[in-house]
Amino acid sequence: MAIPFIDLQRQYRENQKEIDRHIREVLDSSHYILGEKVEQIEKALAELAGVRHGIGMGNGTDALLLPLMALGIGPGDEVITTPFTFIATAEVVALLGAVPVFVDIEPDTYNMDPVGIERAVTKRTRAIMPVDLFGQCADYGRIGAIARAHGLPVIEDAAQSFGAEQGGRRAGSFGEMAGTSFYPAKPLGCYGEGGMVFTDSDELAGVLISLRAHGQGADRYEHVRIGLNARLDAIQAAVLLGKLPAFPREIERRQEIAARYTEKLRGLVTTPTVRPGNKSVWAQYCVRVPDREAVRAKLQQAGVPTSVFYPIPLHLQKAFAHLGGSDGDMPVSEEVARDIMALPMHPYLDEQTQDFIVQQIERALRS
Repeated sequence: MAIPFIDLQRQYRENQKEIDRHIREVLDSSHYILGEKVEQIEKALAELAGVRHGIGMGNGTDALLLPLMALGIGPGDEVITTPFTFIATAEVVALLGAVPVFVDIEPDTYNMDPVGIERAVTKRTRAIMPVDLFGQCADYGRIGAIARAHGLPVIEDAAQSFGAEQGGRRAGSFGEMAGTSFYPAKPLGCYGEGGMVFTDSDELAGVLISLRAHGQGADRYEHVRIGLNARLDAIQAAVLLGKLPAFPREIERRQEIAARYTEKLRGLVTTPTVRPGNKSVWAQYCVRVPDREAVRAKLQQAGVPTSVFYPIPLHLQKAFAHLGGSDGDMPVSEEVARDIMALPMHPYLDEQTQDFIVQQIERALRS
């Protein structure tokens, strides 16, 4: 049987009427950049996150870069983050001439370990950027306390966690700013590139709106700062509006599917840990297995797709070789990178298919 890793076609069929209606309204209006649809999704998602402002961005990377720019972070500054994430998190720091300072991860949640943050703070530290990995919020209680003690802003990388919760608060509401991504494979994804920054600060929201439009001021051709073109286009906003009514139920389905995976796989592989008080949005369901590549090959033969997030931690990437990272610097990240594997996860994964996936994992491990 051919199993999709993420079933975007099924999702579209389930939400086609609403998605098509919103797209058609954009086409009828001929207003393709920003405009009413972008304003609608900004307002809706800010309310969902529980913050005052949502500022649509061209992609998730822009949604991490512009908060750093809004804080004036640049050459010589340091930003504390995790090495176990997609490169965009640290890439945006380096793009501004600042230095990403890596802190190892917790062995169970795979999020940045707050214990290491205190040791990483120096007089050059300008911000802390945790990542809500695989859909679970980082430990913002402890991270926030450290940040406040040192007078540092927190920028939440919520690229994988929009819709998740911690202590009754929604992802996107932690720290001075938070950036999320609407890449198609995300829990709430568009049909191209898109992102959003969330903040409670009126001042920062104004700066972000300026930065995303070439540093524009009060008039279109007045430029008060150096910015870039980072605007969310209206058709992508329309897709998000079309998917939004189904999003709460999709989150609940992700809970059900993840719980069933964990029950069926207990004792076979290392299953994910969700901390008390957290509700993961399950952007990925990742397990740890011995001899991962052999297991993946057998699963592929059986028609079960898998993926690896992330095989090379950032401190070992060639792009950051100038920072002098080496094997053994981040032992937990390096260990997890060797044996972690993501299974098919989406709201339309039925029990029969899930049972088949589990059976094939059992067979692969036995052989």
